[in-house]
Amino acid sequence: MTEPSHHRTPLEHAFLTRRQFLARAGMGMGMLGLAGMVPNAGAEGGAGYVNPMLPRQPQFPVKAKRVIHLFMNGGPSHVDTFDPKPELTRFAGKALPMGTLPTERRTGAAFASPFTFRRYGQSGIEVSELFARTAECIDDIAVVRSMHADVPNHEPSLLLMNCGDARLVRPSFGSWVTYGLGSDNQNLPGFIAMCPGGYPIQESQNWQAGFLPSVFQGTYIDSQHVRVEKLIENIRNASVGIPEQRAQLDLLYQLNARHAAQRQHDAPLEARIQSFELAYRMQMEAADAFDVSQEPESIRRMYGEGQQARQILIARRLIERGVRFVQVWHGAGQPWDNHDDLEVNHRRLAGQCDQAIGALLKDLKQRGLLEETLVVWGGEFGRTPTVELPTPGSNAGKINGRDHNHHGFTMWLAGGGVRGGQVYGATDEFGFKAVDKRVHVHDLHATLLALLGFDHERLTFRHAGRDFRLTDVHGHVVQDLIA
Repeated sequence: MTEPSHHRTPLEHAFLTRRQFLARAGMGMGMLGLAGMVPNAGAEGGAGYVNPMLPRQPQFPVKAKRVIHLFMNGGPSHVDTFDPKPELTRFAGKALPMGTLPTERRTGAAFASPFTFRRYGQSGIEVSELFARTAECIDDIAVVRSMHADVPNHEPSLLLMNCGDARLVRPSFGSWVTYGLGSDNQNLPGFIAMCPGGYPIQESQNWQAGFLPSVFQGTYIDSQHVRVEKLIENIRNASVGIPEQRAQLDLLYQLNARHAAQRQHDAPLEARIQSFELAYRMQMEAADAFDVSQEPESIRRMYGEGQQARQILIARRLIERGVRFVQVWHGAGQPWDNHDDLEVNHRRLAGQCDQAIGALLKDLKQRGLLEETLVVWGGEFGRTPTVELPTPGSNAGKINGRDHNHHGFTMWLAGGGVRGGQVYGATDEFGFKAVDKRVHVHDLHATLLALLGFDHERLTFRHAGRDFRLTDVHGHVVQDLIA
């Protein structure tokens, strides 16, 4: 009787492929760190299989279970949004007493904010008119006015804020979170990045998995589209029904599983196999999650009109369905990078998202979701308190904008165990540099991980001979931000 063709001959057993040799020689260890964190090996897909997206418990009990990261791309001006500086009005048009500031481009005199600030809530925190609707929830918000980063350039600052390193290929924050916690919904990606109109600077590196298994990379959604068929390519198969797709997928899984078994369960290959399963399951659930027309008219009115309002409402629908990490980008095509016409552009940009952000916080709270959803707002850095002077190719000779400023800027946190209704830290009297209770991006990451139940020094992954973490060798938890 002839042996089945899948049996290998003794000669085939005697030789290894290059991939197999390298794996057995010690370079295929990538999944071992994950396997140590995931106790349910063999729960799906046969003996020895580990579904890396199964939900897992954090290292210690906390309230926060998922994250919505509202990323204001380009660097919103803190002194025009959440960090009022009356001294800029007093010195408007004059040189600052501290002299010339060390900025990326030439700047001149003090530039007073064209926006009015007033106090909100029982906490009495001052917020600009630009974010008046967000400010209605200020008692649930912790405003961190003492953020600082490393350099005043978009590319490295975007990577630092999203991945914890300004230059090297590193996993994004969302990838670390899904690596540590998995996902509560196996029919949707655990990490979704919505960015309307195309990629931002540094493109998909902002939500990359880096050296983590590929399954933890963010799934990009071009949220400028309304129809689900445009939002997610190939979400529906027009020629083959669901039962036929299931039969095809079962056959494909058997072939791929055999292929993977011969290659020591190579992590990228297994991620690709899982992507087929996820794509099939998404047909059932994604169409529902992204269809905001299913929301009551009152809820849609509360969030407002436009693509920003729609994608922020989608973010709530996604976390409500168990997606672990949702990043909502604003300003990818027309960023907050206002070197000129700051008053016009900041007013336009804030007008696109303020109502929806305020609605998100209220909506989450009334549904009982805010206490387990960590909401983060901010950009990659802030802007100078001084006006930017004409620079060839930069501001076309206009003197009504601000340059990049990494020395001091503002971010805010809400929900998920955050102690709201407080201002933490401060910049100097003009808003140039963080001077009190300074918070570096590494400290922010350490604090966010703590809110999610992780010691940032112990959430690690073995790569290239050492244990890596989101905060590298830096970072301190800001305990005052945690309730």
